[in-house]
Amino acid sequence: MPELPEVETIRRDLSTRVVDKKIIALDARDHKVADKNLAKILVGKKFIKIERRGKLLAFLLSDGQYLLAHLKMTGQLIYKEKRTRSKEKIVAGGHKISPSDLQVPNNFTRVIFSFVDKSQLFFNDMRRFGYLKLASADEKEKIFNENFGIEPLTENFKFKNFSALFARRKTNLKALLMNQKLIAGIGNIYADEACYCAGLLPWRKAGSLTAGELKRLFSSITEVLKVALKNRGTSFDDFVDAQGEKGGHYNFLNVYERDGEKCRRCKSIIKKTRHAGRGTHFCLKCQK
Repeated sequence: MPELPEVETIRRDLSTRVVDKKIIALDARDHKVADKNLAKILVGKKFIKIERRGKLLAFLLSDGQYLLAHLKMTGQLIYKEKRTRSKEKIVAGGHKISPSDLQVPNNFTRVIFSFVDKSQLFFNDMRRFGYLKLASADEKEKIFNENFGIEPLTENFKFKNFSALFARRKTNLKALLMNQKLIAGIGNIYADEACYCAGLLPWRKAGSLTAGELKRLFSSITEVLKVALKNRGTSFDDFVDAQGEKGGHYNFLNVYERDGEKCRRCKSIIKKTRHAGRGTHFCLKCQK
């Protein structure tokens, strides 16, 4: 699943491509992913801006409503525009983009937006966990406030708010970091990376961290996400940005998907186990 740096990269890139374009047609092919009445509401409208909270995108419509979009595990946003009669420009973001995915529409295309300039935006989702749904401004704010906790790289991400989440918590550290209602935007990749950067084992009990360890973790989360965002996100099998390029952060990772390789610090072998329901990468020598 794309995490905060990946979804923010998608938001920025699509903002330069679909904002202020009138939607002239909408084909909602899968009513599990999108309401069958979506076309009646969206056709004739424009996207005014694209907001993000955690991993959730919110497209502001010209009538004041919002279209909420979540890619979940296998969602893709693929934008296509014709440059000449014979050439098309395709940019994509989300789950891994293979050559067959770019032949849109395809078997996994759930929704198609067509704009006045003949460009199109495709929402693909193989497993159909993602969604597009309408919300009023008040509903959007309620979702933003109630479904998501403090968010790194924002003004609300302060050490006082952060450290309060850990008091007397019996859950393990990684599970807490990935709990979107506590901290928004961190998933498997950056939970592993932040724990490594802070020198903490992901299965430590959250309530056992000392004040010094919490300060290291707080700083590490900010550092890890800032660098990942600067590098346009991490790409393995599940992220290609809206330029159609793999995220540039892959070569900067310290532990994630590096099991069996040498630790960049101590040269010990990176290990992999399972915690919080996810594959978890760590260095037993550098993390305590």
